[in-house]
Amino acid sequence: MAVLSSPFHATTDFLCPNSHLLSFRCKPTSISRHRPFIINFASKPKKEILDYDQKREFLEQYGLNPDEFLSKPSPKTKRRKEQGNTGNENHTHLKGPKPPRETHKLLQVLGGTARRKKLLSPKSMDVRPMMEVVKGAAFSILQAAGGCTQYLRPGRWLDLYSGTGSVGIEAISRGCSEVHFVEMDPWVVSDVLQPNLESTGFLDVSVIHSVRVEIFLKNAERFVGKDGVFDYISVTPPYMLVDYAELMDQVSNSSVVGENTFLVVEYPLRTDMLESYACLVKIADRRFGRTHLAIYGPKWAQKKSKVET
Repeated sequence: MAVLSSPFHATTDFLCPNSHLLSFRCKPTSISRHRPFIINFASKPKKEILDYDQKREFLEQYGLNPDEFLSKPSPKTKRRKEQGNTGNENHTHLKGPKPPRETHKLLQVLGGTARRKKLLSPKSMDVRPMMEVVKGAAFSILQAAGGCTQYLRPGRWLDLYSGTGSVGIEAISRGCSEVHFVEMDPWVVSDVLQPNLESTGFLDVSVIHSVRVEIFLKNAERFVGKDGVFDYISVTPPYMLVDYAELMDQVSNSSVVGENTFLVVEYPLRTDMLESYACLVKIADRRFGRTHLAIYGPKWAQKKSKVET
């Protein structure tokens, strides 16, 4: 479990039976009119994806069946690998410790009060932030659909698979009052997401849930209370590790979605996205190379979204 630096006072509370979750309530040292910054931590960190066994473990951490995504190595492949290792015994290199994970500042906030502020992101490919051209298009569509081309309609944002937090931070910068980030990797939370919130000054209006997305959606009332409907939800999962049909069903039927919710979904080529989910209808669908962006919302927003340039 990641240990956060103290200026925070922590108390623990098990949120879900048999889920191995700890809730840390972190209070800023200065008095704030906003609600306290909260981090909910899962107990097991995500491992790097290197070989077949580690890929299986990674998929299981996301609550997925590895057999649906991975094919077992054939006997011939295993024999070749064993023979290759036997024939090169003198050249075998012992595995050393994994190099520390590093960050760089290639992202930035595109608009609003924190415009042009740089954001941290991992140098490795295990976290894939939303491309800035896609993020810019998403917020332009949302602003037009809400009736304002400069800022978002005020409301609460839920950032699923948040990673660096660039989408949720963009939402706060453009007018959202509060953002909940759902990210299961403790290192990303402590070394990337939280520093980004600190550098942009948005820590006191943020809540981080370090749990799997499916657990959060299933137990949404435990995490955000009975009044848990969000005005905006962004869904930016690792493409190859989710079943979009199942994921969209989980999101749209969760208590976090209301009649006036806007849903932003990033998805890859050759993925079938329906024209509507629950009470939400598709108001925009854009392609950016291999990446697609779909935005769902209430029916009244369909006409307004057409003014987007």
